[in-house]
Amino acid sequence: MPRPFIIDTDTASDDAVALIMALRWPDVDVKAITVVAGNVGLDQCVRNALYTAELCGADVPVYRGAEKPLVRPAAAAEWFHGQDGLGDMNYPAPRRYPERQHAVDALIETIRANPGIVLVTLGPLTNVALAVSQAPDIANRVSRCVVMGGAACTVGNVTPAAEYNIWCDPEAARIVFHSGMPVEMVGWELCRGDANIRMNEIEQIRAFDTALAHFTVDCNRVAIEANYRQSRERGMALPDPVAMSVALDPDTVVKRASLHYVEVETSSDLTRGMTVVDQLDVASDGRNRGLWSELVSRQPNVKVVWEIDIPRWKEMLYSVLR
Repeated sequence: MPRPFIIDTDTASDDAVALIMALRWPDVDVKAITVVAGNVGLDQCVRNALYTAELCGADVPVYRGAEKPLVRPAAAAEWFHGQDGLGDMNYPAPRRYPERQHAVDALIETIRANPGIVLVTLGPLTNVALAVSQAPDIANRVSRCVVMGGAACTVGNVTPAAEYNIWCDPEAARIVFHSGMPVEMVGWELCRGDANIRMNEIEQIRAFDTALAHFTVDCNRVAIEANYRQSRERGMALPDPVAMSVALDPDTVVKRASLHYVEVETSSDLTRGMTVVDQLDVASDGRNRGLWSELVSRQPNVKVVWEIDIPRWKEMLYSVLR
């Protein structure tokens, strides 16, 4: 029996590769792709999702969602992904169009129709926050909510304290993290270091000589350069595909994860979007009274992924591109 998935994405270069992984995975049935503004404008994100699905030969409905964060102006990341989000490769327009239904309504209906569905989020959490606010019952119908977002006790990639997806719409992230959904946070740090697709590995992918392999490398060409400017790391940093690997095969990909109280900072200019992980559980077990007394009784709400099996994640990527 195929596992039902629903994917919420601000489709740019690494999102597209994550979509390929899910759409090509043997025992996964992607019921819907819902799109949110983020890396690029909403219309371009929708176009990119449709194009990627067509490349995979997947007949999956794509839904247009929120054009901007809940209370903040949009803040795109063309500098990292290119003006079109796909490396400025001038890919042709997709043949299909998005569905007429709004992504928030599609999220609610699809989750209700598929109890136990896996929800994977690859962008700002605006659509998901709106859905769970309108229909709180869906929180208990999701078996896993795998969030590519946050930075667990480490540096951010858009500010020193915050990862882009959470920073972009921290109010939405806070709603989702406290919604009762079984959230699994896959922070951007998990795509760094040896988890990068190194330059020799990029050539290995290119040598597969398939349409999806060439697309994976080409649509990330701007991101490869941006990755070096941002992190001084050579190669493709693919946070969304790493998160998708966790969603697809947690038993072998996840080496270390634990449940903690996680809060999202929304009021500080300095640390906006920071995912504050109570790694030592000082806020939930009552050991630190006094200074932290207002946080006592805050119970764990997010499973934080700390470490992945890097060779396994890469082999999963290669397997869908060969």
